[in-house]
Amino acid sequence: MLANQQRIEQHIELLSQFTATPGAGVTRLTYSKEDLNARNYIKEQMLKYGLTVSEDGFGNIFGKLDGTIPNAPSVIVGSHFDSVPNGGAFDGTAGVVIGLEVAALFQENNRKPAYPLEIIALVEEEGSRWGGGLMGSRGMMGLLTNEDFKVLADKDGLLAEDAMISISLDPSNEKWRDPKTIKAFLELHIEQGPILEEKDIPIGIVEAIVGLTQLEVTIQGKAGHAGTTPMNRRSDALVAAAEVIATFPKLAIEEGNGTVITTGQLQVFPNGSNVIPDKVVFSVDIRSGKEQHVQNTVRKVEELIASKQTTGILTSTEQLLYISPKEMDEHIQSIFQEASEKLDIPYCSINSGAGHDAMVFSDFTACGMIFIPSKDGLSHCPEEWSDGSHLASGANIVFQTALKLTEGNE
Repeated sequence: MLANQQRIEQHIELLSQFTATPGAGVTRLTYSKEDLNARNYIKEQMLKYGLTVSEDGFGNIFGKLDGTIPNAPSVIVGSHFDSVPNGGAFDGTAGVVIGLEVAALFQENNRKPAYPLEIIALVEEEGSRWGGGLMGSRGMMGLLTNEDFKVLADKDGLLAEDAMISISLDPSNEKWRDPKTIKAFLELHIEQGPILEEKDIPIGIVEAIVGLTQLEVTIQGKAGHAGTTPMNRRSDALVAAAEVIATFPKLAIEEGNGTVITTGQLQVFPNGSNVIPDKVVFSVDIRSGKEQHVQNTVRKVEELIASKQTTGILTSTEQLLYISPKEMDEHIQSIFQEASEKLDIPYCSINSGAGHDAMVFSDFTACGMIFIPSKDGLSHCPEEWSDGSHLASGANIVFQTALKLTEGNE
């Protein structure tokens, strides 16, 4: 009853080919043709492993193995299958593939669960196209309303619903998932950091996921000619933005406790080489392991931005996402530990510095998450890589845990 490493690696390799940037990493944006190709592959595999396949009104994919207990809640295993631009082949995808492997192991070992098993492939965890992140899980749990979804558009102004329809998805399908229908959620993910590799430990059992806030900041100045506008007469939005962004490392270090602040997106308007920028829009990503540090940092960042407001400069800040630090279920952690020991796989406890769909589900059901090492700690880049043997070890632990959770006495 051990995972098939070759099969896992093959799934990863085949899914990596559904990219808009061949030879330059995986770019698979939600509701794109690459999304369609990947989802068709995932659904084919689900059917192959004896699952009943469905999609909700966001395009999340479900493969269900019915249990023997009527109307019982499901044990869900999976992750997301979208990517950042020019990302790697493993982030999110590894968790979906491990879900498929768990389904294959149930089929090959003729295991009929008491509680249903569901494999899930979630959309738009990264937020690369539709903003905010964690859209599939947030939408499922009612945190993104149908009204909000109807007006959601990408940077080109294309509505999410229209993009869904363009790849034959049905946005009128049921969107909300009753939490009472979910017994537990299990997610395997690559670590995206260096800790497991440095410790030479193949499995990290996640105790908590850091709090995550995403802000969108707009600084409005006044355009002018680069050669004819004196320095003392300028309202340069980019200079004000640069002063703000350059202060972030100092704020994060002063707050301490693992607090980090990142600006990863910056748009300059009108973006001419000889024009003083009149508007800058940039992202602010704030993370910390404790609620108070997240809130302190948000307050300090907002105060810093507001301090740049002068006669010629206007500032505004919009909070796109706020998720508190989340603790994973202790009982599931203990089952992970028992499975690791039974399989003689070394493990350690670890916290997640990245946000994951498990942090959304943890407010509604018991959640467990395990990490496998990332080579050189790299992620969100073409060089992202994790060893097949670590993937197989993770699959074995998730399978044993899913077996236990789907038994009638758990």
